[in-house]
Amino acid sequence: MRASKFVESYFDAWNHADPKGVADHLAEGGVYVDVPENARRSHDELIDNLSKFFASNRHRYELIGDVLKSPSSIAFQYYAHPIDDAATGHSSPAYTGAEFMTIDGDHALTIADYYEVPALSNTSKYAKSGLRKEQMRKYKDRLDNIMVSERAYLRPDITLPSLAESVGCSVNHLSQVINAGFEMSFFDYLNRHRVQHAKQLLAEHNGQADAILNIAFTVGFNSNSAFYAAFKKHVGMTPAQFRRAKIA
Repeated sequence: MRASKFVESYFDAWNHADPKGVADHLAEGGVYVDVPENARRSHDELIDNLSKFFASNRHRYELIGDVLKSPSSIAFQYYAHPIDDAATGHSSPAYTGAEFMTIDGDHALTIADYYEVPALSNTSKYAKSGLRKEQMRKYKDRLDNIMVSERAYLRPDITLPSLAESVGCSVNHLSQVINAGFEMSFFDYLNRHRVQHAKQLLAEHNGQADAILNIAFTVGFNSNSAFYAAFKKHVGMTPAQFRRAKIA
């Protein structure tokens, strides 16, 4: 199955509050990993968990940006819009997240879900993680070195698991380092470095300035639209406006 069709089917199951539909995307023996909860769930365990979740939480799930894919993996970011319960007036909180899947044929061997719910403080969210302050500083320094010196952000296929492997820590600990240590999501942290590099390239006015689309791909983005959205979020203006301001 093509990655786009797989993700479309996966979102459709979530948007129809269909626990079995979501779980059926797992291969036999596949595992769904809820990273913030540090929980691993089999097909049947996921159905039971999602049945309870959907009973009290209703959202509309939307893809953010592009689906990153390789022959054996899929990664994407999503936004969960709350849907009001007309009977109770209850509204679940909005949240963002990212999922990384390893794929075998038409099913996922693993689905790792990373999400950030505003109602959960960074302190309570990671209360049981076991990451000490000294380890946090060590991982932050190592992460900064990888991002600044090695420019890992230039890799368009970079994922949280692959970055955790480079840092030498667990995925959950790296998620904590970024969320609590830098107070931003993985995608915002990654895009902050990409946008900073793009600003340097956009500011060059030696008569050989690259096209904006070329710069987007150069700094690691997979599409012009994702680049523009991230740039405007971090800088407050579009790449074209930034370039005009710098070369005026």
